[in-house]
Amino acid sequence: MTIRLPDAHGGLRAYEPRTEPLAVTAGTPFTSRTVFSAAHVVADPFADTTPDGPAAVDWEATLAFRRHLWSHGLGVAEAMDTAQRGMGLDWAGAAELIRRSSAEARSVGGRIACGVGTDQLAAGTPAQVRAAYEEQLAAVEESGAQAILMASRALCAAASGPDDYLEVYGHLLRQAAEPVVLHWLGPMFDPALEGYWGTSDLDAATEVFLEVIAAHPDKVDGIKVSLLDAGREVALRRRLPDGVRCYTGDDFHYPELIAGDEQGFSHALLGIFDPLGPLAAQAVRVLDTGDVTGFRALLDPTVELSRHLFRAPTRFYKTGVVFLAWLAGHQTHFTMVGGLQSARSLPHLARAYELADGLGLFPDPKLAEDRMKTLLSLHGVDR
Repeated sequence: MTIRLPDAHGGLRAYEPRTEPLAVTAGTPFTSRTVFSAAHVVADPFADTTPDGPAAVDWEATLAFRRHLWSHGLGVAEAMDTAQRGMGLDWAGAAELIRRSSAEARSVGGRIACGVGTDQLAAGTPAQVRAAYEEQLAAVEESGAQAILMASRALCAAASGPDDYLEVYGHLLRQAAEPVVLHWLGPMFDPALEGYWGTSDLDAATEVFLEVIAAHPDKVDGIKVSLLDAGREVALRRRLPDGVRCYTGDDFHYPELIAGDEQGFSHALLGIFDPLGPLAAQAVRVLDTGDVTGFRALLDPTVELSRHLFRAPTRFYKTGVVFLAWLAGHQTHFTMVGGLQSARSLPHLARAYELADGLGLFPDPKLAEDRMKTLLSLHGVDR
């Protein structure tokens, strides 16, 4: 059987779907790397809401997806960019997500870290930004989760230079109860973060970032770097103080960064590990045995899909992530908070289906094919 998929030139081409998924099995906990998947939220498709209204979340389906990730040994990075933080999910929704997911993690023994930002504040002074961070840090710590200090749009707008970043982050790290992860999110993921750390010069920004870490190494578990620049990440991780980890957030170069070199390696905190969860977990278990070649053989073929989902405008990658979750049967619909299901074209989604199916990511290939055909039909493609 074949399915006709639209291409980028307005035509249709035949594609023959797989009949069997990739065989993956759960296994022992990871020993060589710490790996988080940044997880998406599942919208409530029956909520009478608008794209700019409060997020309506299907809590059971959202938590079920987190249980799926934990069952494969992955940690969950909660309320991050992948969960549409600032793109459909506001602080009120994120706070509830953090509370519910943290409780679920405790009940199943899953690892969780949660995003701390300032999205309850549209704009303000550096002191107001600090207060907003403090409110969210307290909420995450009260939930029992590890904190991830995310980049702040409000701080980027309010800061007059590097000193404001040093003051705000220094204050937060001094009061953090446990070591946190610092997240440097590049403007390709959020244009409002251009010039973060007080400069658009990435070399100068790196020095400010390292100064923050060097002043409080005991309060920094690690850094998550999302700049899509493998060379810069490698150079940065080689300069980290002993005991501070680098969690790659590079969805273009993750296999080589996780595999590492003779001078070190990156752990992982990745949005692409939302759709790749079981396969990624299997690859890391192979790496745990010391088999770098086997690890790369499993993970390298996934990069084409990841680069497709994260292609510019990169911030819309969440649409492809949720689309694949629907095709894989993790949710019953392709609806997103904020109406973001409209952010990618039909040809883009069709190519995502083809690449994911080729990798064997769908537990039930026939279900994925039927759902893809339904979407095509809704767009006027004759079956």
